[in-house]
Amino acid sequence: MPLDLNCDLGEGESPAKTEALMRCVSSANIACGGHAGDITSMENAIGLALRYGVGIGAHPGSPDRAKFGRVEVRLLPSELSALLVQQISGLETIAHALNTRLRHVKLHGALYHITERNPELAAAYLETIQCWWPRLIIFSLAKGKVLNLAKQRGLAAWGEAFLDRAYLPDATLVPRAEPGALLTRFSELKARLLSLRNSGELTAREGTLLRLRPRTLSIHSDSPNSTRIARLAAATLAAHPPTPSPACHKRKTP
Repeated sequence: MPLDLNCDLGEGESPAKTEALMRCVSSANIACGGHAGDITSMENAIGLALRYGVGIGAHPGSPDRAKFGRVEVRLLPSELSALLVQQISGLETIAHALNTRLRHVKLHGALYHITERNPELAAAYLETIQCWWPRLIIFSLAKGKVLNLAKQRGLAAWGEAFLDRAYLPDATLVPRAEPGALLTRFSELKARLLSLRNSGELTAREGTLLRLRPRTLSIHSDSPNSTRIARLAAATLAAHPPTPSPACHKRKTP
């Protein structure tokens, strides 16, 4: 199955950078008012996604803008559900106003990782999606617990691998605070891309080979040289264009 390429967008990057990244991805995870994002950034991102034929996804995060939603916060399952309904509904309202709909959902930062470790929060997340948006595709960690639980519930779910993050031998990400957590060498990034495209594998720390077989690959808009990484990924994956549209899009004339 062809690989999808996704990017977290509308997180405070410039509109020009949003557009540059949108030209090269096939899925956009749009910040919807938690860790980042407001009405203007959501409208801009959705408009660009429509222009370039990119799948539109909600990217809810903990409402901790000072720390960009990347520091773990204590949440009750009911609080997580309320957070999700508020943020996803906000983005959905804007999407409907622009005559389109959401295709997927991907948690941001601390929420993404805490649901992998906390069964009660994972259940609350999946129950909320199943109740309110049962047709959304869930993007979650390849080989992770959320992916497995989503499939058990009969939800559409795509395993995700990160192009710009280092992995531990247990198939989780190296914490951002640790040295080498972000991949920046283009030779290393291209080797990972080719390996994931051809065999679904990547090499973690200590030389451990992980067989992830992801359906979607992720880059972060705030990673160093993220636009160049996106272009590299789009070109490398061009032999197997992602669904629903080619990996890199030419600008459409009005």
